[in-house]
Amino acid sequence: MAPEVARDKASFMVQAKSLSLAVSLNTTTSLFMAQTVLRVFAAIFTLAAICVMATSSQTIVLFGFTVRAHYSYSSAMRFLFVTDAIVCASSLLSLIFVYHLSRSGSNLKTCFYLFLHDMVITVLAISGCAAGTAVGYISRYGEEKMGWMAICNRVKSFCNHMTISMVLSYVAFLSYLALAVMSSNKVMYEANGEYQRNERQACP
Repeated sequence: MAPEVARDKASFMVQAKSLSLAVSLNTTTSLFMAQTVLRVFAAIFTLAAICVMATSSQTIVLFGFTVRAHYSYSSAMRFLFVTDAIVCASSLLSLIFVYHLSRSGSNLKTCFYLFLHDMVITVLAISGCAAGTAVGYISRYGEEKMGWMAICNRVKSFCNHMTISMVLSYVAFLSYLALAVMSSNKVMYEANGEYQRNERQACP
């Protein structure tokens, strides 16, 4: 009777380990898929924002003078353009890293580097969006106390294009914010797993 109980117990343990391994592999696959999709979204949205911003231009005649509105005339908009370009390039390059990570397996060191990358890009993206938003708000509504006049009532087409570009940039930022959260969770998971392995090895 005892050998049968032992065999049943061993069989149950093997099935439990197999189920745990299958769930872990499924979770890892889903994580890498989400990482890939979000990075592709970030690259697409920033590329679209760059294209809209670069092609937005409007020329008007004001008090007998020809005035042209273009993103390059604003240092804040140039900064947003550069940050979008960096986010787009980093998203495409990080796809290669994520692919190799999915093939070779994840560990605490590589997960931390990925988390660090996502945090830096997230901060860079929101800094560009914040700079563009500040200038865009003044351009659309002005600032009476400072004597700054709104210009979007005269160059509506240009401002509308810049608004679209800003929205696309914010969507890319939200994608990287989600990636940073996912990467931090992955780092915590790997750190916990490494701690448990060290504990088991330390036990006699």
